[in-house]
Amino acid sequence: MNASYLPDTTQRTAGMFPGQSYRGGILVIDDEAGIRKVVRMTLEKAGYYVVDAEDGAEAIRMLNEGEHPMVIDVIITDIRMPNINGLEAITYFQREYPSVPLIVLTGFPDIDLATQLMKQGITDYLVKPVDRKKLHTAVADAISSRHLDWFA
Repeated sequence: MNASYLPDTTQRTAGMFPGQSYRGGILVIDDEAGIRKVVRMTLEKAGYYVVDAEDGAEAIRMLNEGEHPMVIDVIITDIRMPNINGLEAITYFQREYPSVPLIVLTGFPDIDLATQLMKQGITDYLVKPVDRKKLHTAVADAISSRHLDWFA
């Protein structure tokens, strides 16, 4: 298969750690600044470009502002947030950006909600505090599944 139309990502750098290859763009949505910072740093160290928002309203605004919408490979969202909460944001993202995988990262685990969200197409459901390796695996799997969808 000739994939010459895919961008060469080996020369791009990620976040604030120069010299690493670009692995994808991640949007992290959480109302806790400390959580956003830890997730951002963890993923940037792994080679991802990360932007964050404090709630669903800010995330939607970020994705849609400007003439050229932001390109994001994975969205990681909390559930309990002010303004537009995670469930409302998920509904919006699935409608407007159906090819972007969604990962839930919550401090309030709920088996029934997790099952419901997985049935609705959420890629993964993680509980805070999340293990670094679990986060890396969830993001890598989400990006891999998205890239496979390009060829389906």
